[in-house]
Amino acid sequence: MNLPKEFKYSEEHEWVKTEGDNVRIGITDFAQSELGDIVFVELPEVGDEIEADEPFGSVESVKTVSELYAPVSGKVVEINEELDDSPEFVNESPYEKAWMIIVEPSDKSQVDKLMSADEYEEMIKED
Repeated sequence: MNLPKEFKYSEEHEWVKTEGDNVRIGITDFAQSELGDIVFVELPEVGDEIEADEPFGSVESVKTVSELYAPVSGKVVEINEELDDSPEFVNESPYEKAWMIIVEPSDKSQVDKLMSADEYEEMIKED
């Protein structure tokens, strides 16, 4: 399983990559493998405010619909519109092509509270 060491991870299986003042968010390789083939991704609008630990969208697979939970609070500054036409990117490339949103965090310390790759790996081993 692929877990980039420079990313942070949430208990709800989202990853966070810090990029300057913003963070890029998506779902982990583990999450996409558990969900199966992704057929639809619902994302917020640019300008929406999201709250940490609250749903900001959903992914639909052939098995189920799963909510996406915000790992940090802030304002959505960009969404990955390619996922409208190519939701399969989530399965093929969860860390590169299938990033979901870019957020301007309202409290950057929330990023520091997320898990490291090693901590996340320990958590999923226990499941």
